[in-house]
Parts: sequence; structure tokens; C-alpha cells
Amino acid sequence: MTELPALITAFTTLFIIIDPPGLAPLFLALTQGMSTAQRRAIGLRACLTAGGLMIVFLFLGEAVLNFIGISMPAFRIAGGVLLFLTALDMLFQRRQARRKESADEGGQEHHDDPSVFPLAIPLIVCPGAITTIILLAGQAEGAADFAAIGGVMAANLVLVFGTFLIAPFVERVLGKVGINVVTRLLGMLLAALAVQFILDGLRSFGFAS
Repeated sequence: MTELPALITAFTTLFIIIDPPGLAPLFLALTQGMSTAQRRAIGLRACLTAGGLMIVFLFLGEAVLNFIGISMPAFRIAGGVLLFLTALDMLFQRRQARRKESADEGGQEHHDDPSVFPLAIPLIVCPGAITTIILLAGQAEGAADFAAIGGVMAANLVLVFGTFLIAPFVERVLGKVGINVVTRLLGMLLAALAVQFILDGLRSFGFAS
């Protein structure tokens, strides 16, 4: 996990799942009418909350699986299927529609501070991100690997926070068409990574070479 190719794969997988460019318009909608300072504070709280949740799943996710009797290869296959479905949603734009619906619901209930819900969860720490973190933790073999995964999570959250800060600029530059194109490209990459997770799980059971 501490090798550069593995780190790049882990970072790319989590980046695609979280999809910072896709969060930009939702962040703008949830913080509409707020000042730059208020938006910055909300974005920071959302990322810190998401980081805390990610750490919990990183260290306790596999223990929970073991407690209920689910092996990592089985979870890797199930996780791969879930990530593949997420990729299909991204390719056909269903995911963004659901995110928009969650954002609308969260904005109605928590208009003053949407940092915890819906920004931190379920928009940043979505089911796909939880699955990815647990899968990465299952591949870790020591403290250095867990530290590397933590660094990957932190790097993604820094990018999310940066996206929140420049959300108005990103939306103007990319526009709706640009965001759709980026989302579909990331969906294709995620589909390939999901298939790799499934193959790794099958290989552990001796079904793939």
C-alpha cells in the first residue's frame, strides 16, 4: 500500500467516488445567500466531520465485518458490485440527481448549517466512500499502510475543501456540460476499478486466475 502505484490507485478510487467537481454546484445551492466567510466555515466543518467518519470506518470497519462473520473477499466482491452500480449512476447521471435531492432535503431541514447533513454525510462520506475505505483497510498490512490510507483520505478532503472555496469559479468555467463530461469520464474509470475489486475477491476464493 505504501508503494506509489498502490497509493495512486487508492487516491484515484476515493477521488472518483467523492467526486469533488460534482459537489461544487451542490455546495453552492446549500450555501446560497451566505457570505464567503460563512461558506468557508461550513466547508471546513463538513470536511472535518467527514474526516472523522472516515477514520472510524478505516479502523473499525473490518472489525465490524469480522463480528458479523463477513470475510474481506466477500466484502470486496460486494463492494465492487456497489462501486460498479455507482459508476453506472455516474455514467447515466442518476447519481447527481439523487445528490441534488439529498441536498434539497438537507437544505430544507438544516438551512442554517448543512455542514454535517447533507454535506459530510451522505454527500462526501457516501456508501461508496465507506466501502472503498473498508476495502483499502482490508489490504493494509501494518501501521505504515494505515498511515498511507489516512494520507490519501486527507488529500481527498483537502481537494474537496479547495473545491468548496472555488466552487463559484468552477461552476462558471465548466458549466453544466463540462461537469457532465467530467462525471462520465470518472464513471468509466470507476467501473474499471470496480471490476478489479470483484476479480480480486474472486481470486481469493480461487475462481479467477
